[in-house]
Order: sequence, then C-alpha cells, then structure tokens
Amino acid sequence: MIKVSESARKKVVSLMEEDGFDATTDFVRVGVKSGGCSGLSYDLTFDKEEKENDKMFQDNGIKVIVDKKSFLYLVGTTLEYSGGLNGKGFVFNNPNANRTCGCGESFSL
Repeated sequence: MIKVSESARKKVVSLMEEDGFDATTDFVRVGVKSGGCSGLSYDLTFDKEEKENDKMFQDNGIKVIVDKKSFLYLVGTTLEYSGGLNGKGFVFNNPNANRTCGCGESFSL
C-alpha cells in the first residue's frame, strides 16, 4: 500500500486540476527508475489509464497506481508534500530505503 498525506492530497488535487486531470477519476502514477546520486529515483506523473501490470491503491481520496516492478521498492511508502522554507515538493517517506541522497529524490536499498 502507498499512503497519501493530507498535504500531498491537497497539492495533488490542485496540480491535477491545473493539468486537466480529475482527481476523482484519474490517477497519480508513482514509479521507480534507475538514476540519481543514490542509484534509484522516484517518478511521479498523472495518468488517465490503468495498465495491465499496475497495482491500484486509494488513500485519502487519491487513486495511486504503481507498476508491478516499482511496487517492490515502494511498498509502505507515504507520499507527502513539503512547502516550507527548505524547499517545495513531493517527498517520498520510503521505509525500504537504506540510503537517500541529500535532496531526497533518489535512494538505494
């Protein structure tokens, strides 16, 4: 399961509306790809279609889809949004990550 914090929910709904998506019917696609200073990096996009190997979760009114491969890296993760003085953006609180980079955008297991 992937959880969505209240701050992330508000920002996702706002950004989806700006991009022409509907948070009640469309998805947040979360994934993992190779790259970043720690080896793996997070990927977050909006999508209207669920693919064959996707896993779908709904938390806090947000539908999240993850491809099967990425799910192994993301199980138990909470998506949060930080808008403070130290920077703005989505933050992945991933209990599976052994090491993260200083910016928090990449990790390793």
